[in-house]
Amino acid sequence: MHVVRAIQVTRHGGPEVLELVELERPVATPGHVVVRVEAAGVNFIDTYQRSGRYPMDLPFVPGKEGAGQIVEVGAGVEHLVEGEGVAWAFTQGSYAEYVSLPVTDVYPVPEDVELDMAAAAMLQGLTAHYLVTSSYAVMPGDVVLVHAAAGGVGLLLTQLAVARGATVIGTVGSDVKERIALQAGASHVLRYDLMDDLGVDLPAAVRGIIPEGVAAVYDGVGRTTFDGSLASLHRRGSMVLFGAASGPVDPVDPQRLNSAGSVVLSRPTLADFTADPEEREWRASDIFHGILLGDLSVRIDRGYSLEEAADAHRALESRATRGKLLLHP
Repeated sequence: MHVVRAIQVTRHGGPEVLELVELERPVATPGHVVVRVEAAGVNFIDTYQRSGRYPMDLPFVPGKEGAGQIVEVGAGVEHLVEGEGVAWAFTQGSYAEYVSLPVTDVYPVPEDVELDMAAAAMLQGLTAHYLVTSSYAVMPGDVVLVHAAAGGVGLLLTQLAVARGATVIGTVGSDVKERIALQAGASHVLRYDLMDDLGVDLPAAVRGIIPEGVAAVYDGVGRTTFDGSLASLHRRGSMVLFGAASGPVDPVDPQRLNSAGSVVLSRPTLADFTADPEEREWRASDIFHGILLGDLSVRIDRGYSLEEAADAHRALESRATRGKLLLHP
C-alpha cells in the first residue's frame, strides 16, 4: 500500500485538532485524475469546517483549493494528461500530498502561471469575481466599500472593482495593510484602529468621503462590521455579506432594510455562482487571463509545511495576514 501524508480532523475544535497522518494514496477512478499537490490554499471555510461551524462527517481531510501536477488519469478522461498543471477550488481533501479530483472540478493552468499563484487565486479569485460581476455588478462611477481590503479576497475584489470603473473605499487594521490596499487600487482607506481611537464610527467615516453613502458594501467580516456596513449605504444600495470572519451576524429584521433606504441584503455563496460548468470556466479564465496580462496581482503572504497547518489556521483567524496563505505538502 502506498501511503501519503495528509492533515486529518477527527474531532471538531481549534487549530490543535489538525493532525498530520499517513493515509492510503488515492487512485484514479473513472472520470477522475490524481494530482500531486504543489500548493493548497488556506481559507476561512477550512476553519469553519474544522471548528464545527460548518459540520462535517468525521474524520475528514481539510482544504478545498489547490494546484499541482496530474500523475494519473482515470478511464474516460480525454482532455487532461499526466504532467499537466491544474488547479481546483471545490474538491475536499487538498491538505495532502496527493488528491483525487473529478475532472469537472479541474482547471488547466496556463504554462506561464506559476502553480503557487494558481492555488492562491482560485477560491478567492472566483469569489471576488462573482461578487463584482454578479452579486452586485459594479458599474463605472460606482463607489463601493470593501472590508478587509488587504486580505486575500479583499485585494482581488479591490482590483476587479477598480478595473470595472469603481472607486473603492477599503477598510484595514494597520498602516502596513493601508499601504497594501492603496497599492491594489483603493482610493480611500479607513483604519479600524484609528476610527476607534478617534471615536468615529464607520458610517460617519464613509459619509465623510461620500455624503450620500456607497452603492454597495462587500462584507466578509460579519458580526463586527454588519451594522456599520448597512448604515453606510445610499438609498437602494446593496449589502453583500459573503463571509463571517468575526462571527455570524445576528438575525436581521427585514424592516431594517426599509429604514436603511430600501437597501438590498444578500448572503451569497460561491457554489451558487459556479454551479454551471460554463460559468465556472468563464470565471476561472477571467482570473488566469488577468494574471497573465499583469492586470491582476495575487499577493501571497507566506507558505507553510503540512506540519505547520495549525499555525496557518491561527494566522488566518488572527486576521493579521497580508494576502494568501498556502500549505506546501
